[in-house]
Amino acid sequence: MTLLAILLPWLSFMLRGKILTGIICLLLQLTLIGWIPAMIWAVVSLNNERANKRTDRIVAAMQQRP
Repeated sequence: MTLLAILLPWLSFMLRGKILTGIICLLLQLTLIGWIPAMIWAVVSLNNERANKRTDRIVAAMQQRP
């Protein structure tokens, strides 16, 4: 998924269900200068989403402990 975020940033947003963000990213990506910020945005967003899922799993595990 990280490779997809680097090569096609807009598609990585679309596949994660963020349609409007994907469209905005595609518009940014259409300019040559905007490709690098779009790629960075997609990779950072993907890493943040992974961190949030990891945190949710930790919190859920802590709540299950007696």
